Amino acid sequence: MKNKCILVTGATKGIGWAISQRLADLGCHVVGLARNTQDIDFPGYLYSCDLNDAGATEEILRVIREKYPIDAVVNNVGLVKPEPLGEVDLASLYQVLDVNVRVAVQVTQTFIPSMKARKEGRIVNICSRVTQGGINRTSYSAAKSALIGCTRTWALELAPYGITVNAVSPGPIETELFRAGHPEGSESEKKALASIPLGRLGSPADVAAAVTFLLGDDAGYITGQVLGVDGGGSLAGR
Repeated sequence: MKNKCILVTGATKGIGWAISQRLADLGCHVVGLARNTQDIDFPGYLYSCDLNDAGATEEILRVIREKYPIDAVVNNVGLVKPEPLGEVDLASLYQVLDVNVRVAVQVTQTFIPSMKARKEGRIVNICSRVTQGGINRTSYSAAKSALIGCTRTWALELAPYGITVNAVSPGPIETELFRAGHPEGSESEKKALASIPLGRLGSPADVAAAVTFLLGDDAGYITGQVLGVDGGGSLAGR
């Protein structure tokens, strides 16, 4: 993977940061996209963009496409807005679908032509265990399920060009965002841990390791798959 140029969205926090750091450690050229980029010592080339804004996203993607030969894309950016059924705000639903699905489609479409021309490329979409169902997660579950559908469809369309498309679905990962809703020692943390057969939270590094594998040559015959990184939390019968 050395010298490969890889674009990561949502690259400055949590899972995105761990992926970017691991890729840089492997000698990749990492191009990061994130909304907040101030005072960040990023291990690559970092661009600020509010991905909620499709027009601004298009402009920055044009800049990146003209400047870097992107070999792979990691669609990591996401948005969660917990709401129980009966209280789902339609504006929130649209925003969650937009950030999780539209951004992935928009980013991936930008770099597919050059990958097709080179007859090689990698796409990895970050999904979620919540596609199995989750309380108060109507919008997020729908969005991530849609992204899995995109993963499998793109895999079929792009296989003739030597491009693989896979997804990684994390379970509870110990990030700043997770801790905001699950403080240490809280009932919400205990409930999350109880859902994991391995009995521990995942780390961003756990997810980064799976993503790196799917981006590498050893995964060249794997496409259209969803790899759970969830400590067994998605297993039936748990």
